[in-house]
Amino acid sequence: MEQALEHRLPEPGNRFRSSNLAQAWLVLVLAIFFGTALAAVQVNLSGIILENRQNEIFEKVLELIWGAADAPKKDVEIIPGTLSIRSGVKTKTFSLFKVVHQKNLAGWVIKAGGQGYADKIDLLIGVDPEVKTLTGLFILDQKETPGLGNKITLPEWRRQFLGKSTARPLVVTKGAPGDGATIDAITGATISSRSVTRIVNQVMGAVKGNLNPETIQLSERRK
Repeated sequence: MEQALEHRLPEPGNRFRSSNLAQAWLVLVLAIFFGTALAAVQVNLSGIILENRQNEIFEKVLELIWGAADAPKKDVEIIPGTLSIRSGVKTKTFSLFKVVHQKNLAGWVIKAGGQGYADKIDLLIGVDPEVKTLTGLFILDQKETPGLGNKITLPEWRRQFLGKSTARPLVVTKGAPGDGATIDAITGATISSRSVTRIVNQVMGAVKGNLNPETIQLSERRK
């Protein structure tokens, strides 16, 4: 009888392997379950995140044309669209916003990006209707060095671009007084300062003289 009982019981090694196999299957099932749940949450939230980002951009558009204190509350239309500029065999495409106040063109806001010191920098550039003067600058996204390069987001540094002429490229300086085409670099973050200035110069160089019905495709108006 003892021999029959021993024959029915699994050997210790087999029990160990069976236990490990069961645990592996459990881990796999849990991973699939939680992975699916996280994916579903991401899908549901992605639309909300995108909408919130668009709302943030629309709020900044008015500020970049008039300033936070002077932006009108009525009779304003923000018309999103794209600007496509062909240069040789390549075509540059920018997202932009046409801003209309009381049926008159008030200015343009152009979304652009470029390489910074640590990663890509995304920004919004405001200009007057004739693209002669910068009316504002806002940093949408950046991953520059905390305490140094990320100071490009500070209003007091960005304010330097306000009122600058687009007639010639802006130049970054280090504390030295300059003319109307200079931008004072952030101490310890010259590369980040130059990166933002370079993006602005490149966008203005491409956009000037190219804002016309042939290059712009506008979409739904937003009030």
